[in-house]
Amino acid sequence: MAATDFIVAIELGSSKITGIAGKKHADGSIQVLALASENSSDFIRKGVIYNLDKTAQSLTSIIKKLESTLKASIGKVYVGIGGQSLRTIRNTEVRHLEEETKISQELIDSIMDSNREVPIIDQEILEVAPQEYKVGINLLADPVGVPSDHIEGRFLNIIARSSVKQNIDKCFKQAGIEIADYIISPLALANAVLTNSEKRSGCMFIDFGADTTTVSVYKNNILRHLAVIPLGGSNITKDICSQQIEEEDAEELKKKYGNAYADKSEDGDDNPTYSLDGKCSIESHLLEDIVEARINEILANVWNQIVLSGYEDKLLAGAIITGGAANLKNMEEAFSNRTKIEKVRMAKESQLSLKGGMVELKKDGTCNTIIALLGAGKENCYRPERPMKPVQVPLFDESGENVEDKRKREKEEAARAAAAAKKAEEEEKLRKATCENLIRNAKELKEAGKYKNALSQLAKARDLGVAEALNQIRDLEKEIKSLKEANSPIKRLTDLFGKILEE
Repeated sequence: MAATDFIVAIELGSSKITGIAGKKHADGSIQVLALASENSSDFIRKGVIYNLDKTAQSLTSIIKKLESTLKASIGKVYVGIGGQSLRTIRNTEVRHLEEETKISQELIDSIMDSNREVPIIDQEILEVAPQEYKVGINLLADPVGVPSDHIEGRFLNIIARSSVKQNIDKCFKQAGIEIADYIISPLALANAVLTNSEKRSGCMFIDFGADTTTVSVYKNNILRHLAVIPLGGSNITKDICSQQIEEEDAEELKKKYGNAYADKSEDGDDNPTYSLDGKCSIESHLLEDIVEARINEILANVWNQIVLSGYEDKLLAGAIITGGAANLKNMEEAFSNRTKIEKVRMAKESQLSLKGGMVELKKDGTCNTIIALLGAGKENCYRPERPMKPVQVPLFDESGENVEDKRKREKEEAARAAAAAKKAEEEEKLRKATCENLIRNAKELKEAGKYKNALSQLAKARDLGVAEALNQIRDLEKEIKSLKEANSPIKRLTDLFGKILEE
């Protein structure tokens, strides 16, 4: 039976694009109905789209796969935003009041609006995490109702390059897919994986992806810092490839034998060789050195972000790690050794309640983000099929002509006749108006004694063929000709000679 109530989410990952469809139940649980993915390493790097055409093609394929499983059409989808340019910046907005005034929600909204309007070159504010409000000497999460003549709002703005969202828009438009809303992937993931206690006590949350590693810091249930490091599990794979090993084999060697923290003191002089069914091999110490070196580099960058947040000594809940690269052997030990954080939790699953569905999900942390995006979606993404129009049987009259075609033809002919009549009427009005103007001009020229020009105007008026004006034109022509003759030089000379002869 086709599904008619479901939510669809898309994750634009560096290694693959994943689409998921699921149903939310009244108890808050989620039932996954369909899952589809396409390799994206050729057109998405560091979580950012760089080939629009290939991305659009992949999205089209994923939607078709989901619709095939659902046996229903998808009208819109939720899309996760992440990637290398995603980060947070701090901003402070201050209001000085003329006198001590009780702080209202309208004032808080105005301060938040001002924060949103801060110009950032080539960047876009995607979301805002209010930190606290300083009222007097007090830091408050909710200052509404507190009297003061000064308030300072502190905000953490989540930003990304403007082109990130623009390119996503272009790809989905090209694929003919409507976007229901954008979801900040690291925020959705944190909400799905972290407990309320961890957020309140303070924790660092690290998502080890393929091309990137995302670092988030929480304290008192508020996001305090977010950064995306352009290093991930694929960097380890590429390092192994440098030993003349194919990428697929290198990835398999990493997953099967990779060790983030190898205790070499127990190995003695042994240096076994790791192999894949005779296809390729690598010395164990060499593989361990490669993996550890890259992991240490990633963790050094992670710790640097924790220090930049200013909360490195305030995170009582320690560290929570997830993502594909977090599955490396002894990853928790490597993290503790490099950062000196003793409390490390591996999050292989989200906190969301999943009911048995049609799809079996991996429980290794790699599905946490797509599940989180699904959980963050709200609106039904089902698109009802348009009902087919009933087929009409054509009718014919006695002459054999299609009745509908005849009506259409007669209607068109009537419309053409009406248009022609209207045009003729307008032309007639124009002729009459022009004729009247010409006659008026002729009269003025007659009074000025310019008889030749006056007769020329009347000739043009006659050519217009306005029947009711012909008598007026004829009488006026007769009058002008008479005046012209009476005032001609020859007539005046003849009259003069006549007078002379009479005398």
